[in-house]
Amino acid sequence: MACIAVVGLGNMGGPMAANLRKAGHTVQGFDVSARCREQAAAGGITVASSVEDAVRGADAVLTMLPNGEIVASVWREAVAAARPATLMIDSSTIDVASARAVHDVARGAGHLSLDAPVSGGTEGATAGTLTFMVGGDPDSFAAGQPLLAAMGRRIVHCGAAGTGQAAKICNNMILGVTMIAVSEAFNLASQVGLSHQSLFDVASTSSGQCYALTTHCPVPGPVPTAAANRDYRPGFAAELMLKDLGLSQAVASASGTATPLGAAAHAIFDAFVEQGGRGRDYSAVVDYLGRLPAT
Repeated sequence: MACIAVVGLGNMGGPMAANLRKAGHTVQGFDVSARCREQAAAGGITVASSVEDAVRGADAVLTMLPNGEIVASVWREAVAAARPATLMIDSSTIDVASARAVHDVARGAGHLSLDAPVSGGTEGATAGTLTFMVGGDPDSFAAGQPLLAAMGRRIVHCGAAGTGQAAKICNNMILGVTMIAVSEAFNLASQVGLSHQSLFDVASTSSGQCYALTTHCPVPGPVPTAAANRDYRPGFAAELMLKDLGLSQAVASASGTATPLGAAAHAIFDAFVEQGGRGRDYSAVVDYLGRLPAT
């Protein structure tokens, strides 16, 4: 079994660290939040006093952090404290350029590295059923696969450095766009006398079937585990969807790619978050859309 340093012990990193420990690994963790440190310690994680203390002596380092700037700062600290040929894994969702930059930092210090963002939300992090989208060279992927398997059900090697982040950004642009479409359909159905259950029964077994409908259905009733049945307590917070859609538009702009639906989804989630959506599940966008005037 390996010694793993986990930096970022929040809603995602905390359960991921717990699953590494359940798999028999020694886990040393650090977070700037005292509450996260306390929760991790209560779950059997050895809590360090700093990034350097967490990384020292570890075979691998896993980061789960809010943005690319923080990831870059933590990786600079971590690679300086890590022993030679440590495996560095970042599971945050950040822009492709930042992901490639931290790969360069790791390689320059003689370490292996992966960008391995996840899909599956807090539920998947807790259950150990995440999907990992992984970018990095074959040797790094081979070293990281057993660790990722302790936290996820599906591990996809997308290609070279940064391609994991590219896959995550594209995937979540699809999710954001489709949640808006599903929400508009339920709002329309309500206005013309079609019940939520009837629309779900039809769409979930025909051409309207999609993850946003069958797993995160935005209205109460049809999918008992969806956030709509717990007053839209997140799952996947609206501001995180906004962040991911912002990343998609930054990449689209940098690459000269037209993404009109992605741009529209970004504008809708931006308005939703600003008008009461912060802290709610992203599927609550159905309420925001339902308040808009008809065009």
